[in-house]
Amino acid sequence: MIVFWILAVLLSAYITRAFMGPTIWDRLLGLNLIASKVIVLIIVVASIYDMSFLLDFAIIYALSGFIGIIFLALFFSKSRLDKKREKKDGH
Repeated sequence: MIVFWILAVLLSAYITRAFMGPTIWDRLLGLNLIASKVIVLIIVVASIYDMSFLLDFAIIYALSGFIGIIFLALFFSKSRLDKKREKKDGH
């Protein structure tokens, strides 16, 4: 039960970082941390209630979260480079 409270406190801190982060990179970091704590929560529930099939969901969630964060980071870095090029060209 203590693990759930610790995860709840961490999740609230990470949600704050995700919504109030000063840059987009801080917000992406907050989303990534939230995803990792949700994975830990799924693993803890799976071990407490002896539901090994939930571990499959944790693995799938981890992979999809990783791929999603990579694509978002690539998207935002490309859009940032495009804005720099537009400024440089004077358009």
